[in-house]
Amino acid sequence: MFSRFHHPYFLLVLTSLFWSINMVLGRAIRGDVPPLSLAFWRWAIALALTLPLALPHLRTQWPLLKRGWPAIVILGLLGVGGYNTLAYVALQYTAATNAVLLNSFIPIATITLSWAFLKKHLRGIEWLGVMMSLVGVITIVARGKLSTLAGLAPNIGDLWMLGAVFVWAFYTIGLQWRPAGVDPMLLLAALISVGLLALTPAYAWEIAQGRLIHVTPASLAVIAYTGIFPGFLGYIFYNRAVGEVGASKASLFIHLMPVFGTLLSAVFLAEVPHGYHFVGIALIFVGIYLTTAIKFR
Repeated sequence: MFSRFHHPYFLLVLTSLFWSINMVLGRAIRGDVPPLSLAFWRWAIALALTLPLALPHLRTQWPLLKRGWPAIVILGLLGVGGYNTLAYVALQYTAATNAVLLNSFIPIATITLSWAFLKKHLRGIEWLGVMMSLVGVITIVARGKLSTLAGLAPNIGDLWMLGAVFVWAFYTIGLQWRPAGVDPMLLLAALISVGLLALTPAYAWEIAQGRLIHVTPASLAVIAYTGIFPGFLGYIFYNRAVGEVGASKASLFIHLMPVFGTLLSAVFLAEVPHGYHFVGIALIFVGIYLTTAIKFR
């Protein structure tokens, strides 16, 4: 069982599960926890979990951190200070359905940026896999009817989410420039520290606007979840997997988020899956298989 945690694709599946729940909770708790507050405390919790594992490596690896500080600053601003903050702001204004649909363009954005900046190309069968997964996502979100997509009117929240998509795509391809030889826990602590420094003035501004956390057991539980699972564990898993399989293949697993949303709704909300759910899930899994498993000469 524990050996599976060394497999990059298994780590990506878990990460997608953590982030799927995070998206739903971020929308559900928007009235009690303002977006900048949620982003700040998510990363404060993640840093508290990371530091005990990171500090033993600080003395010996500090020179490596110093040499790699430009990449650390950029990755911290994008992956910690940027993506989740923009996504939480987006969920204040747009439905989780819209957010999931836009989030599903992350693989396309990542592949496009990898081609533009790194000159990396996918083979024809890999492109087919990406597009099949995207069609599967759209099938689930549209409930099997194209007319449903026409009813998803764009709003300011969708623009925030689109910005988050490109921020995450840049973060994903930027992971290849992270300083080599730095312990993953120390690197994560450094990235979180950069992101928190950037978030602090924004969080203070939100407080000054009178937007405060409504403290309830539910709101505290959501904040704790975002820090432990999508924040701490999710980033450890994702960063490691990207290092092993590359940005384009890793980003494809974002397409699992609607799959998990469907399954979670069936289990916890007693929402019975329909035929279009199974069609969409099948397309997503076939697409991922084509892109990650099949080897062609």
